[in-house]
Amino acid sequence: MSLDPVDRRLLEALQDDFPLERDPWTALGRRLGLGGPEVLDRCRRLAADGVLRMIGPVIEARQVGLSASTLVAMRVPPERLEATAALVNTYRGVSHNYRRDHNYALWFTLAAPDRAQLEAIVAEIGARTGIVPPDLIELPTVRRFKIDVRFRCPGPEEAIDGAC
Repeated sequence: MSLDPVDRRLLEALQDDFPLERDPWTALGRRLGLGGPEVLDRCRRLAADGVLRMIGPVIEARQVGLSASTLVAMRVPPERLEATAALVNTYRGVSHNYRRDHNYALWFTLAAPDRAQLEAIVAEIGARTGIVPPDLIELPTVRRFKIDVRFRCPGPEEAIDGAC
């Protein structure tokens, strides 16, 4: 897909400072020299084209009472991958769920109010899927290295690694 210069500027603006006001589309439009309806139309098109995955907050789990978190890897037979991923996605504390090209094909992150509840959820997922250790590995957080990723969206004439 080809992004025009306005799309690129819009994608950068969406990452950097989404306006928290009644009409964010018009506020973004003012910054970009566009009307609010055009900004919204572009966002819808970018989403339909698979460029824009979501617009939403990043919430600090610990600040909202989720003090325990973990990464879980599951060795899932290929024919059960979709159903297992769908089941995992029903749990409210799951924030990411990925298929990997690996023996342990399903990896997801999970947060809960405390370690006991986290362990109970992991055990429940294991019981419901029939996937238990050693085919289910829990990798709890030892130390968090927080990053704040922003993707620059230069045009083709100024392409860089990691660009839109």
